[in-house]
Amino acid sequence: MIYDSRWPVCRFRSLVLGLAACMAALMLVFATPALAESPFASQEDFLSAKQAFSLSVSRDDDTLTAEWDIAPDYYLYRHRFSVETEDGPVDVELPKGETIEDDYFGRSEVYHHQVTLRAALGDAEQVTLTWQGCAEAGLCYSPQQRTFDADTLTASSEADSANAPDNASGTTLEPGTDDAASSSDAPPTSDAAQADDQRLASQLADAQLGWVLLAFFGMGLLLTFTPCVLPMVPILSSLIVGATRDGRPRMRDGAVLSLAYILPMATTYAGLGVIAALAGANLQILFQAPIFIVSFAALFVLLALAMFGVFELALPRGLRARLDERMERQRGGRLKGAAIMGVLSALLVGPCMTAPLAGALLYIAESGNAWHGGLALWALGLGMGAPLFAVGLLGPRILPRPGAWMTRVRAVFGFVLLGMAVWFAARILPPPLEMAAWGALLIGLAQASWTTAHALHDALRVLGRSLGMLFGVWGILMLVGAAGGQHDPLRPLAGFTGSGAPHANETSSTLSFETVDDRDALNARLEEAAAQQRQTLVEFTADWCISCEVIEEEVFGDARVQAALEDVQLLRIDVTDNNAADQAIMQALGVVGPPTLLLYGADGRERRDNRIVGELSAEEFLERLDSTRTAIATKEGA
Repeated sequence: MIYDSRWPVCRFRSLVLGLAACMAALMLVFATPALAESPFASQEDFLSAKQAFSLSVSRDDDTLTAEWDIAPDYYLYRHRFSVETEDGPVDVELPKGETIEDDYFGRSEVYHHQVTLRAALGDAEQVTLTWQGCAEAGLCYSPQQRTFDADTLTASSEADSANAPDNASGTTLEPGTDDAASSSDAPPTSDAAQADDQRLASQLADAQLGWVLLAFFGMGLLLTFTPCVLPMVPILSSLIVGATRDGRPRMRDGAVLSLAYILPMATTYAGLGVIAALAGANLQILFQAPIFIVSFAALFVLLALAMFGVFELALPRGLRARLDERMERQRGGRLKGAAIMGVLSALLVGPCMTAPLAGALLYIAESGNAWHGGLALWALGLGMGAPLFAVGLLGPRILPRPGAWMTRVRAVFGFVLLGMAVWFAARILPPPLEMAAWGALLIGLAQASWTTAHALHDALRVLGRSLGMLFGVWGILMLVGAAGGQHDPLRPLAGFTGSGAPHANETSSTLSFETVDDRDALNARLEEAAAQQRQTLVEFTADWCISCEVIEEEVFGDARVQAALEDVQLLRIDVTDNNAADQAIMQALGVVGPPTLLLYGADGRERRDNRIVGELSAEEFLERLDSTRTAIATKEGA
């Protein structure tokens, strides 16, 4: 799209109305089927999963036979059956199914009316069955999963006991809920009992698409105020500030530039998420490799130097001449630049793993439904961009006319870009070196504040010099602290003065995690803990994960958390390198990315319902830990 700053207001209004109409049409198309599911509209009578797919199981020697009676107008997918024991997946024997073109999985083999599965269990003690089906009318159920004793065929959880087989004669075993059950033996009761990512994946599978898009748009709005998205604000603001050289930026300039920035950002976010989930890997982890981090940090340093006027970023003279001739008539280059920055922002500032993102990726990976998952991620990106659009729309109206202040603003954004360079590089820098970089940046900001204060009026001059002194002193303290091996910017001299005394809920000691590198090592440590009747906490982390640092300081640094974890085995899986071993263990455990915390009971089985994805407070962590212990105590007392 080519944008001309001389467009009349009516043409701009037509553009905005056209974009709004397109978005409204898209939402209407996707929301129309959802109206049937709205609590304010009439609902179609779909059967529950237990009514649609009735399961009976029996065992003859080492062979398990599972038979599903399928209600009319419902079907089960052949490729969604699986049997797993404590030793891993088991080969299954299934008849040939009917081939259909399915709206959810494309060309698939399915079963109507009835299907029988057979599997050799050997000397297994527990067996887990998984299956998934849909209704012809368009409802696709989340994957159903049941775990039971391999010898008696009784359910291993309280929620299953009511429907468990009484013996091996084929008594009906039905799902206790319509949602996907936990992969552990913890009772799978309801959405509230599932982990955040698991619950969102289940809701994405069950809900109609229109409501899903609205929900993810709302979650995107909330994500705007996280450390992962806030850096987008100065990026977009710098684009708007520099958008007009010959006059005051107008509202339509900011609106169009914002759209040119936000739409590619949301599209890139969705596209990368779909590719990552379908490929079984997290591409955002790939883009946090040191080579990418160093490259992007260097790019922001160059952009900052250009803001300071050290040099002008320019194309070769011949190409620039042709572009200048064209730019006399149109200014589409600014839109292209905004679009490119939107794509880069999606790659750069989205490393933090949050429950909405993890839930969408988990759904795509489990179901293979890239279309629905991609649209959910796109809506998430639009929600993240909505406040940015407000910044772009209102920014030109509240900014004064161009003048000498523009030079100062460029300098301010130059420091912002330098701060972003340090922020990105911090993922691979040692903590003391990171604090030294922030200290050097503060000293530079102090000098700029002191110099700028000379051109200001009395009150502002005093304020500017005061800020300059504050920045300078704090920057020097940070450099001194970094030289002494300190890493806390808020207490740079704690190691020298002994002032690092803990606060009310803090302690000077740190938790000791043992690092494991692969699934075999993890299983060995879990077996040892089970023999000692100890719980286990497994943390997925990475050097570049900012949210991991927050959890390390605010959760694991809390005295209450440390006391609660005193008898818990602490294991850490570092996926910084994102190598084959890292990807294998993440895929095996269903982990999308760090930070992710897994809680295992004393029996060595994960309490999947209490899995933690993304940041949380110490209080929330303690609630999850207490919930795990309560579930264990309930099971042992049963």
